[in-house]
Amino acid sequence: MPYDLGNMLVVGVASSALFDLSAADSVFREEGEDIYREYQEAHIADALEPGVAFPFIHRLLSLNDLSTDGAPLVEVIILSRNDPETGLRVMRSVAHHGLAITRAIFMQGRSPYEYMGALNMSLFLSQNANDVRVALGMGFAAGQVLGSPAADPNGTDLRIAFDFDGVLADDSSERVMQEEGLPAFHAHETAHLEEPLPEGRLSEFLRGVNRIQDIEESMVKSDARYNRRVHVAIVTARNAPSHERVVRTLQSWGVRVNDAFFLGGIEKSTVLRVLRPHIFFDDQIGHLEGAADEIPSVHVPFGVINEAPSA
Repeated sequence: MPYDLGNMLVVGVASSALFDLSAADSVFREEGEDIYREYQEAHIADALEPGVAFPFIHRLLSLNDLSTDGAPLVEVIILSRNDPETGLRVMRSVAHHGLAITRAIFMQGRSPYEYMGALNMSLFLSQNANDVRVALGMGFAAGQVLGSPAADPNGTDLRIAFDFDGVLADDSSERVMQEEGLPAFHAHETAHLEEPLPEGRLSEFLRGVNRIQDIEESMVKSDARYNRRVHVAIVTARNAPSHERVVRTLQSWGVRVNDAFFLGGIEKSTVLRVLRPHIFFDDQIGHLEGAADEIPSVHVPFGVINEAPSA
């Protein structure tokens, strides 16, 4: 019987996002593919160190123990530009770190992001900016990981944080902001309060996370002492009066978040360092740079912000 991905939260991750491949990448860029191949074979027994997305992927996979019928809730599939031979080190590193990842696609010199639809993926993480942009252009949800690998201290909780416009929602309101300014933006959002914004690229990923949270909610009803492990937050530059359209839009989509930070221009990094999400998604690179050295950050290069000459 075929392995059915239809009811799972499926995430694709490039080996460059999951592991720190900086040393191997330097060999490839400076000495070419043949020497790179020899380097990977010579170091095949040397486990790669965790990369930016590692804490998030590790915590996400751990949620499979919440399954009530033994079927996995989460599936992570490696999408790699390595060929199958040089990819052996990646898979050995997966086993070394105890990650429950058994499926992978290796395509020499090409990214397999175009297989996202066939594999029911709601998210693709990569360090390759061009791959991410092309995947977004094809209508998929994708983001470029930034910064240094973050520490993953003991614990079982998973904290996910999203910007709103251009990430969960489309960029239609952001366009008003960029073209007409802040007062016009607030007036527009107030006038369209009851009109839900169209869904953005990562809304389906949030919907999948919510399905896992639904299981936890049923566990809380059975045992009030149960501590929820999955926490979702929105961290946005919106503030009143434009905050209400965010809440109404999420309600109309049938999704939810646990917390919302309407910061109105306050530096997001000050909040993120307290919140300490295992991953944070934003469409503006400037909002990520302040905390990328501590917070696993993902740039979603979507929308008007990323079309501008300054992007």
